[in-house]
Amino acid sequence: MKNRFTWWWLAAWWIAPLAGAAAPARQPNILHIHADDHRADGLQALGNPVLKTPNLDTLVERGLTFTRCYTQGSMVGAVCLPSRTMLLTGRSWLRLETPAQAKASGYARAASYLPKVLGAAGYETWHMGKSGNEFGPAIQAFHTNLVDDARGIAEGPDSRSGAGRRLADAAIDFLKRRPADRPFYMYLAPPVPHDPRLAEPEFSKLYQPERIPLPAAFLPVHPWDNGEMTVRDEQLAPWPRTPENTRRQIADYYACISALDHHLGRIFAQLKAAGEFERTIIIFTGDNGLSLGEHGLFGKQNLYEFGGMHVPLVLVGPGIPQGRSQALVYLMDLYPTFCELAGAAIPPPVEGKSLLPVIQGREPKVREALYTAYRDCQRAVRDDRWKLIRYPLVDKTQLFDLTADPHELANLAEQPGHAATLARMTRLLEQEMARYGDTAPLKTAQPKPAEWKPPVPGGKTAPKAKTKTKAKASQAGS
Repeated sequence: MKNRFTWWWLAAWWIAPLAGAAAPARQPNILHIHADDHRADGLQALGNPVLKTPNLDTLVERGLTFTRCYTQGSMVGAVCLPSRTMLLTGRSWLRLETPAQAKASGYARAASYLPKVLGAAGYETWHMGKSGNEFGPAIQAFHTNLVDDARGIAEGPDSRSGAGRRLADAAIDFLKRRPADRPFYMYLAPPVPHDPRLAEPEFSKLYQPERIPLPAAFLPVHPWDNGEMTVRDEQLAPWPRTPENTRRQIADYYACISALDHHLGRIFAQLKAAGEFERTIIIFTGDNGLSLGEHGLFGKQNLYEFGGMHVPLVLVGPGIPQGRSQALVYLMDLYPTFCELAGAAIPPPVEGKSLLPVIQGREPKVREALYTAYRDCQRAVRDDRWKLIRYPLVDKTQLFDLTADPHELANLAEQPGHAATLARMTRLLEQEMARYGDTAPLKTAQPKPAEWKPPVPGGKTAPKAKTKTKAKASQAGS
């Protein structure tokens, strides 16, 4: 019954006239742009008046924005790795298989990888993007898989600053020569605005650091040890954080976003020239968020709203209404959503929830609460109003009223008047952890001291993490 309804709904799209002509009765194209380290507020149309993002702003103006989208969690410093794996497998963060496990099983789950499922439904699948911190077995399942890894290259025609241009050139070439009788699923994974942040000069000139406002939650140093204070991302700026350095980093970050926006506009123009723009559902997301001075942090290894797990999610295209939704959603919910948009069956291992009930206006939400996690040192849960963050290793708790305090400036956890809310949110966190098989303790018998002192400038470098495998060391460096 579900699949019959989906096909009826899709057919209704193509019966309706588009740009004055009846569209052919076929599945929609799916173009997914999945940027690297892109914050939830990282477009002008998403609330940042300083940013210049005219092409992506058009998607927001025409489409549906989910303002409360998150990646669920990470067991490594490279938050993008489990995030992208969840996206392509539909599985929650603690139930993911590693590439080694996939190989050992003889790729028993390969048929359930998203490109395989959409390929079986008749789609030409095409991927281009970063070479590392992706779930390799799923990436290899695309009909075409192109790698663009310019990380660390600072000069020359193939520098990182040309990542957006190379991505657009390859995508445009595909659109010109692709099979015309099949819909396509394009997964574009640009390696920006992840550092090193090197944009073409014309985009760097758009942002003068001295004119960049500081974040509302800017702090020189995080007030305690959150369990990941000296990870690579946090070493991108000295301690204490200064307004000058923070503004410089934000300006470089914005320049990379504007460069990406420009080159995505070229892809959109090609879609229009080919008569495919109105037949294409375009999705824009980030793999994880990023702190840019909020709470004294510069990485994605934290659970603040303007931090590591909160990401943008915009959908536009045939059958997608215009507006904004405050439904609590995960990135892994895109897997079943794509399947239903394509008329493909959703495989049993998938844990994500389709967003079609919200998109179609049948339901306001798909879940009542949403939990996020980072390694064994941070756990959080939120509902429509309240947010609790627990740091078990140092016995610290934060409680925020997100309606009154969206930047998480006032910790209410120790105020007697909020004791009942604190207890309720703690129970909710325990319930959500149990739902996803998270057995990490929220309390430890001997918590570590919460106090933390940053490395002395010009003195000792930040301590290295303890023993890691070669693979995990690589993951933590992204």
